[in-house]
Amino acid sequence: MDHIQRGLSVFVFMFITVVIGLLPGAQAGAQTAKGEIVAFLAGPSGLVWRPLVPFEHGVLTVAGPDGTVFREEFGAGASPAFNPFVQPGYHAPDGSYVWEVWLGRPSVVPQQIRAAAQAARESGDAEVEAAHRSASTQATQVQSGAFRILNGAIVPSNLVEPRGMGRGRSSHGVAPNFRLTEWIDDPSIRPVDQVIPDDLIVQGSACIGLDCVNNESFGFDTIRLKENNTRIKFEDTSVGSFPSNDWQLTANDSASGGASKFSIDDVTGAKTPFTITAGAPTNSLFVASTGRVGFRTSTPVLDLHVNTSNTPALRLEQNSTGGFTAQTWDIAGNEANFFVRDVTGGSRLPFRIRPGAPTSSIDINASGNVGIGTASPNRQLTVGAAMTTTNLTPEATVNTTGTKPFVVGDGDNGIMIGFSGNDIQARTTPTFGNNGNLFLNPFGGNVGIGTTTPANPLQMASGAFVSAGGVWTDVSSRDSKEDIQSLTADEARATLSGLSPVKFAYKVDPTERHVGFVAEDVPDLVATKDRKALSPMDIVAVLTRVVQEQQKTVETQHQLISELATKLSVLEAAQGR
Repeated sequence: MDHIQRGLSVFVFMFITVVIGLLPGAQAGAQTAKGEIVAFLAGPSGLVWRPLVPFEHGVLTVAGPDGTVFREEFGAGASPAFNPFVQPGYHAPDGSYVWEVWLGRPSVVPQQIRAAAQAARESGDAEVEAAHRSASTQATQVQSGAFRILNGAIVPSNLVEPRGMGRGRSSHGVAPNFRLTEWIDDPSIRPVDQVIPDDLIVQGSACIGLDCVNNESFGFDTIRLKENNTRIKFEDTSVGSFPSNDWQLTANDSASGGASKFSIDDVTGAKTPFTITAGAPTNSLFVASTGRVGFRTSTPVLDLHVNTSNTPALRLEQNSTGGFTAQTWDIAGNEANFFVRDVTGGSRLPFRIRPGAPTSSIDINASGNVGIGTASPNRQLTVGAAMTTTNLTPEATVNTTGTKPFVVGDGDNGIMIGFSGNDIQARTTPTFGNNGNLFLNPFGGNVGIGTTTPANPLQMASGAFVSAGGVWTDVSSRDSKEDIQSLTADEARATLSGLSPVKFAYKVDPTERHVGFVAEDVPDLVATKDRKALSPMDIVAVLTRVVQEQQKTVETQHQLISELATKLSVLEAAQGR
């Protein structure tokens, strides 16, 4: 049975889409007299919006009574549709839903301004961006409305409530030849309008509307509007240079399924700049005598004060109707953090401040210098000494023992990175007690590992370094060595014979070939403790000892050859040769 109902709903929804395309005036064209930019139709199983004006980009947003918001972007020629009953994971509750359609015509903005405005986003050219904003604002149009779901079905929107005939009328002023029932039944029969060519003073209350009755109970009401469609219109008949805009106070929509709301309408401009929907909580918007504005509070403390029980926030949404890529940001705060959320980018939180963060945790002065833990940064980035006792533990460990890196620097000599339990530290006098530290000297351009005084582009605590020419140089001073023993010729020859040169490629770059040795396969004399690396100096020492021994053999053989040559010369001379 469910699949039959669902199939019927889809059929009805498609039928609505076709019907609205055939409605008079539903084709794209000039904006209607009421300022409408879309024709809206709600049926039992879905809703359709048919654009009435040319556009390039459009955005449809639907907000449910439970606070759930649906958003859809569409392009030129499309008629957005929405079915609240087929949204994944959503059960559409009964109540009033609000919809909003934005249509943008960025083609009216000159192409050169649009291109320049894109670049101005990065360069900060306010003049160019302002020119684009002015043009794109004129090209953007918006229309909003409401529909209602009652007993699990959408209330049709093509019914408009007529003005009531009234009830409980008095017969005063009716001609004696007519019965009261005839006057009520025949709307063409009306008493003559009363025109008062002087001031009208009512020392009491006034009821206006077709449903006012004799002996109306006013309570404290001074003026009451009473019928099924209540409006107060301000129609200004000024001419010439005098302001003449018409305004209207509107209570509730006239269409079935519409919103129960109170609005201020700009009748001349065909806009509704202010609306309050029924059910809005007390003090939704409160302006205090001080000029401060409260949102959900009647006691605003600052110029703008937002008070709510769960994460007060501000949403900054740029839609695509102005020609730019859509982007949404949230700025919010709660007991866990103050944050900026990149909603479009997967709701990442690129910026967060935790409660209790100290003053000037990050401080940017007038020169653009950034201080961390200091209110007086004297360089582009200054780490203040006040952080020496602050425990800032990174989440990730850096080795198997679980120790964490720390940063040490005085802002003048450089920055050190090392390991000291779980602390990240900044110190005026850089000191640390092991060799697992990195010192960056931005002034000399040198990097020290385990040393604060690197004299070369890269220098180790042992004294080894990379020269300015890019040559790795091992430390070899006697002062840095102990247990010095001579390498015997037999040890060198045995080690050399045990070396097996191979051709290979590293896994990180299989395309580049090398020649060398495998650390696990070399003799113990030139192996490291973990047998995962090799020291070129070890092999050079072995080759040096072998070559020295070979050189001795060569010299001995050379001496022997010289002696044999001398003897041969003497023998030949004796034989008379």
